[in-house]
Amino acid sequence: MEIVKNLLDGSDKFLVNLKITPDNRIFVDIDGDNGVNIDDCIEISRAIENSLDRDAEDFELNVSSAGADSPLKFARQYRKNVGRDLEVTRMDGSTVEGLLAEAGDEGFTLSVPGSKRQPAQQITFKYAEILRARVIIKF
Repeated sequence: MEIVKNLLDGSDKFLVNLKITPDNRIFVDIDGDNGVNIDDCIEISRAIENSLDRDAEDFELNVSSAGADSPLKFARQYRKNVGRDLEVTRMDGSTVEGLLAEAGDEGFTLSVPGSKRQPAQQITFKYAEILRARVIIKF
């Protein structure tokens, strides 16, 4: 994990998830403040591979960007997605959808449109108080 963090230090890229299976399959998911492209994944993959010794241990390496439908994990990801629609799942399992209006270090604010039954509202969440949040992909 230190190898990946050192590679990404000073860049707009950051580690979202790292998983190493018992059979030495390494999965690295990255994100970036300005997105991640295939060249970023190739560059990081090569750098990781050059830091490891295949003669000492055989491994399979997979470097990819965090998927568009992956849950948001870090404040950085929320800030990057301000202005996009989110689906937020509360700890009790209920969900709310709205526009991500702002995001800070401790939490974020969702603008929820009104309906015939309820007026529009701004809901502020602390990251620790939600189960998950993901960007709603619209076509």
